[in-house]
Amino acid sequence: MAATIAQPSSVTSLALAAKSAARRLAAVDSATKHAALLAIADALEARLPEILAANAHDLEAGRAAGLSTALMDRLALDEARVRGIADGARAIAALPDPVGEVVDGGRLANGLDFRKVRVPLGVIAVVYEARPNVTIDAAALCLKSGNAVLLRGSSSAAHSNEVLARIAGEAAIGAGLPDGALALVAGGGREELTELAQLEGIVDLIIPRGGEGLKKAISAVARVPVIYAAAGNCHVYVDATADLEMATRIILNAKVQRPGVCNAAETLLVHSSVALAFLPTALAALRERGVELRGDGRVRSVDPSVTEAVESDWAEEFLALILAVRVVDSVEEAIDHVNQYGSGHSEAIVTNDRSSARAFQLGIDSACIYVNASTRFTDGGEFGMGAEIGNSTQKLHARGPIGVRELCSTRYLVDGDGQIRG
Repeated sequence: MAATIAQPSSVTSLALAAKSAARRLAAVDSATKHAALLAIADALEARLPEILAANAHDLEAGRAAGLSTALMDRLALDEARVRGIADGARAIAALPDPVGEVVDGGRLANGLDFRKVRVPLGVIAVVYEARPNVTIDAAALCLKSGNAVLLRGSSSAAHSNEVLARIAGEAAIGAGLPDGALALVAGGGREELTELAQLEGIVDLIIPRGGEGLKKAISAVARVPVIYAAAGNCHVYVDATADLEMATRIILNAKVQRPGVCNAAETLLVHSSVALAFLPTALAALRERGVELRGDGRVRSVDPSVTEAVESDWAEEFLALILAVRVVDSVEEAIDHVNQYGSGHSEAIVTNDRSSARAFQLGIDSACIYVNASTRFTDGGEFGMGAEIGNSTQKLHARGPIGVRELCSTRYLVDGDGQIRG
């Protein structure tokens, strides 16, 4: 049976069907879930022409609408990307089943035996922008963790999302998962999003994956719990003791490899003691790769061709080949800058001083902090999760890449032999 495309009036009915499916899915054995994800992966590869044809419609519409290069890159699918999505589903299938995992336990003084075990959350709604691969990543992660999933993609990827959800839904049900466990919510506007975010007691969690506009739209209306997989204003700080060749490699990778993603670097901070030695070479290398540079006065004194940065540049998630650059006088000043302007996503320090590295790791209030490595590693696949629904910049329950364990709650199972409380 195909995944359903809903009209706004049917959002609640889709969610109710997902709620019913979630109760059955929570009891599905690991082997059946494993087989379902493998069936989804195989179906994606078998129906590659159908997927690429649908994506071509979205790309044509994106060009007509004047979408940016970065957004077009996020929207585009090709054979390699589709096979990568399928491989991601297989990698998730191969992960240990989190449902039923014992995370704590023991015998109490009163003789009661308790186990704290992972359990599915129930119905998870995932709202996302532009990237059609999220349709499969989110579906696979939710199904693996025993959750029903409601998918709500953006209109820019409507054709791609529809065919991907339909293929995944048919494969999952054919492999034995309950009907209603995977549904695509599409065809409406903000009213539909509002309805989805207000289904208390039906939807257990909503995860918006996108920019600050989507975050604000959800936060204004949500009545169900929310984990925000939001903006990534990421920084690379080059410390006084940094290996400057390493620092150049890291900032080039963090900025240029894929600038339209949330773990790409948006700001480069450089210690004043190495600014003259580092900036000319690094800025030239960035410029050669098409990066527009916006710097403070101290950066511009080294390279006057750099555009003068304005205050808003320090807080901007450019998602493009644009980089803000600033000179600082200490690791403490770098920490203060990141905490003031950052989004809590991913930050990196390049240094050979362990005390500076430790200060950066302890002082920065972000989900992922790197020493001598690129911010581009903040990714569920890179972290061994198979894929991710997004990267949480919040502090409660889940922080950083959201994988199968982060899509579970816990409950206590307690066994006794007649104990009563006095």
